[in-house]
Amino acid sequence: MLRVAEQYAGSDTGRQRRANEDSLLARAPLFVVADGMGGAQAGEVASRIAVESFQQGLPDASHPELELAELARAANARIHELSHVNAEQAGMGTTLTAVYVGEQDVAIAHVGDSRAYCLRDSELLRLTDDHSLVDELMRQGRLTPEEAVEHPQRSVITRALGPEGAVEVDTRSFRARAGDVYLLCSDGLTTMIGEDQIAATMLAHPRLRDAGEALIAAANQAGGRDNITVVLLRLEEVRPGAPAPVADGDTMVGVPAVSAAQQSADGATMTHAPAATATPPQRLRRTPRAAVPAAGPPRRRRRIRHAGAIAFVLVVLGLLGSAGYLALQSVYFIGTNSRGLVTLFEGVPYQLPGNLDLYSSQYVSGVSASTLTPEKRHTLLDHSLRSEGDAAALIRSLELEQLE
Repeated sequence: MLRVAEQYAGSDTGRQRRANEDSLLARAPLFVVADGMGGAQAGEVASRIAVESFQQGLPDASHPELELAELARAANARIHELSHVNAEQAGMGTTLTAVYVGEQDVAIAHVGDSRAYCLRDSELLRLTDDHSLVDELMRQGRLTPEEAVEHPQRSVITRALGPEGAVEVDTRSFRARAGDVYLLCSDGLTTMIGEDQIAATMLAHPRLRDAGEALIAAANQAGGRDNITVVLLRLEEVRPGAPAPVADGDTMVGVPAVSAAQQSADGATMTHAPAATATPPQRLRRTPRAAVPAAGPPRRRRRIRHAGAIAFVLVVLGLLGSAGYLALQSVYFIGTNSRGLVTLFEGVPYQLPGNLDLYSSQYVSGVSASTLTPEKRHTLLDHSLRSEGDAAALIRSLELEQLE
């Protein structure tokens, strides 16, 4: 059985755009990238709606391809309807690439030209086909890859969520392996740097956060003509008997993945406590006094009592740790990421010794904190703990320039 061992999610406005129309969701086992189109007040809205449609996860994950496609079609309907209600958002749309990590397979749903890749055995495998004019021409043999790079209509896509009332969603399942690294990205990455450079950058940075930041930096160094969104995830094999990830009450399947350091800490709490109960303290009460050997019984009884006491303490600590972990998944706050963008975080704004964060990034907006008035900074960035709905509504109002 496979699960997400490490993940990274980041989005950057780039060097030539004033706003970020990309949106992302990184909540294991579900990952989504959407690249909006239609300009400010439209593309941002379309991509955000697409991501929100996946916020609650898959209903039961028994048929992930079908369920991903159904969520994509529901997002398409919402975007299409809204584009006809509001004149400022007429014609808006968004790409969508969604990945669901199952026990043995990775299911993919795809519309547009955002991409999914798998890095396996040092080879970068492309898992999606662009729904773009130049890719259609290349598939027909009418355009070479070299010609496509400089084609004047290279940014024209032939399929997206929103422009039409119905949309065809490409789906596939890919047999996964432990050690696979999956990349989801908007075309702000792939139009700036080639696949060879993407693979080399990922191989040069084993830590996903380093790889993600390096990919974004490389796209910016190449010109940064568009918004750049990068989501990375690494898979691991679950050991027999290892505890499953703690279920998230708000998501039907799976929970947000944590960093390797966090997983190590959580694993110690969850695995050590049950193991310590292998020798139950009730054993002495079931043994008749006459059956206890005469030689050295006080020392033996003390060892058993000590083992029982340690087991009890570890069980209590395990329960407290599990309760604390679940509590962290139910609170959110708004802050800024390393690039100064207003970000929605899940957890509490604290860090334990050893650089163990008690929070994880859930959504990166396209708004830089440096552009906010002092009043808006006070409203948003005071690290107040909020519900997910309240925090998301504040960021949505900020992006739509409706925050008072």
